[in-house]
Amino acid sequence: MKVSQAIQSFREYHRMNSKKNTLKNYEFIFTRFQEAFGDRQIESITTDEVIPFLTGLSTAAKPATKRHRYSCLKAFFNFLKNSVDPGIQNPCDTAMLRKMFRERPPQQWKIVEKDMVDEIIFRTMKPRNRIMLELMARGGMRVGEVLKIRPMDIQDRKITLAGPKSGKESEVVFIPQKVADRLKEYAKESGAGPEQRLFPISYNAARIIVRKAGRLVGIHLRPHDLRRHMHALHVVLSGCSDEAV
Repeated sequence: MKVSQAIQSFREYHRMNSKKNTLKNYEFIFTRFQEAFGDRQIESITTDEVIPFLTGLSTAAKPATKRHRYSCLKAFFNFLKNSVDPGIQNPCDTAMLRKMFRERPPQQWKIVEKDMVDEIIFRTMKPRNRIMLELMARGGMRVGEVLKIRPMDIQDRKITLAGPKSGKESEVVFIPQKVADRLKEYAKESGAGPEQRLFPISYNAARIIVRKAGRLVGIHLRPHDLRRHMHALHVVLSGCSDEAV
């Protein structure tokens, strides 16, 4: 059976038995498949040929898109084997390809221990960088929220966030008293006006500060690692188990 005949059989089956969108999902792959293999005998296509075809098809695609395209091609060959010719071998059904396109398990949170966070903050000498790290690690604030803080937003332990990520007009964050005291002292020494940002740097610059702070203790550190630390600490102090959160 030639490639064009195999594709036509697949199309006819799904036109009668599936929703319109099901077949639509395959058309991109069929177009590229015919470009790559012409009108060869479908039985002659091997796994060694399918691997570069699939990798070339999805070079810049997201992992989910790559898996979807692999699944579509595998389903196409399964259809031919089960409904057209039992003698056709599925070149996609191999351990190597299944491993290449399998779904990765969700990444587990890596919680930075309290002692490690304390050491990171202790070793960070620049006052601006230190207070930013404290607001993330001990106040649970996002890096974007920290960068928006103005002196007028600070009222003792309470920080009012304008235009938060939640989409609300504003939100309130409460930070530990010692962190609040250091923040007020920094705001006073910075000379920033009431409506000026206390930390007038870019998001990328803030990420670099966090990354460099992690290197001080030999770890790869990201801003959300600090927020996760705060969340985990809250769980412990609340007397909850992880399952209860």
